[in-house]
Amino acid sequence: MDGEELTEQETALYDRQIRVWGADAQRRLSKSHILVCGLKGTVAEFCKNIVLAGVGSVTLVDDRVVTDESLPANFLILPHENHYNGKTLAEVCCDSLKEFNPMVHVAVETGDISTFGVEFFEKFDAVIISCCSLGKKVLFQKLINQKCRKLSKRVAFYTVECRGSCGEMFVDLQDYKYSKKKLEETIECQIEYPSFEEAISVPWRALPRRVSKLYFAMRVIEQFEDVEGRNPGETSIADRLGVLKLRKELCETNSLDESQIPDALLERLLTDTREFPPVCAIIGGILGQEVIKAISGKGDPLKNFFFFDAMDGKGLIEDISGPSTRS
Repeated sequence: MDGEELTEQETALYDRQIRVWGADAQRRLSKSHILVCGLKGTVAEFCKNIVLAGVGSVTLVDDRVVTDESLPANFLILPHENHYNGKTLAEVCCDSLKEFNPMVHVAVETGDISTFGVEFFEKFDAVIISCCSLGKKVLFQKLINQKCRKLSKRVAFYTVECRGSCGEMFVDLQDYKYSKKKLEETIECQIEYPSFEEAISVPWRALPRRVSKLYFAMRVIEQFEDVEGRNPGETSIADRLGVLKLRKELCETNSLDESQIPDALLERLLTDTREFPPVCAIIGGILGQEVIKAISGKGDPLKNFFFFDAMDGKGLIEDISGPSTRS
C-alpha cells in the first residue's frame, strides 16, 4: 500500500475524512483490499461504512440465493422480487454497494473459500468472516485464520455474529504496530494477538472472574450446533434441554459455576436467531471502525473480543488470550 499518492479526485471526495485522520491514513485506506464472507445485516452495515470511507476494493462471498428471510436486517437488498430473483446475496449486495461509492471496486467471489489456497488471501489486507449458513462454523473460522497467518504479510482477521439482541466480534491483528499521540508526543505501540484457535482454547478456569457471560453462552451454543450438525442459527426453544445439558457438562469440565451462563441468556440466543437491525448498526459500525484503525494505523485497536447486549445496552471488550499474548 506504500508509495502511491491519492489522486486529485480522491482528495476532493474524501476531503472531510482527510481532515479527521490525515492524508496518509486515507491513502492507506484507498489502496486497501477487503474480503467479506457471509452477508447478513451486520456485515451489510460494515460494508456500507468501509465503502463510504473509501477503501480500494471489497470482495464479497456468499453463494446463497436471496429469499424473503434475507430482507429484514439487510438494507442492501431492495424489497422487490424482480430485483433479486435467482441472484445470490453477494451479487445483490455488490450491485447496491457500487452505488454508495463508484470509486470503490466491489466484486463477487464464488465457492468455499476455506478450500482456497493460501495465496488467494495474500491480495487482501483484511478478512471478515460472518458464518451465517455454514456448518462447522468454528472449524471454518479456524481454517481461514490459519491461512491468513501463514502469509508473509500481515492480514487482519475478524469474525462477527449477531443473534437477536446480542452480538460478538473477534479480532486478530497478529503482531500489530501502530502509533498514537499522547499530548504533543507520538508514541509507537505494539500488541501481540492470539489466533482464533488459541483464543477460544484458553481454559475457562484461566479467564478473569468478571469475563462477559455472553462469551461463555456463545461457546455453548456454537458447540451445541456443531455436535447436532446444525448450521448457525438453526436452533429453537425446543433445544433448551439439550443446551442446558451441554452447559452442565462444559461447566463441570472447565470448573465454572453454571450461574456464569444464565438460563435466560441461553434461551434468548436459542430463540432470537434473526438479527435485530439496531444491533446490526452498532456492531457493524464498530467493526468498520476497527478495520479502518487496523489499515490506517491510527488509534488503539480492540483486543480481542467485543460483546454487545441490547438488553442492558452495554458493550464490553475482553482480552481473551493465553499468557504469552496477554496485554
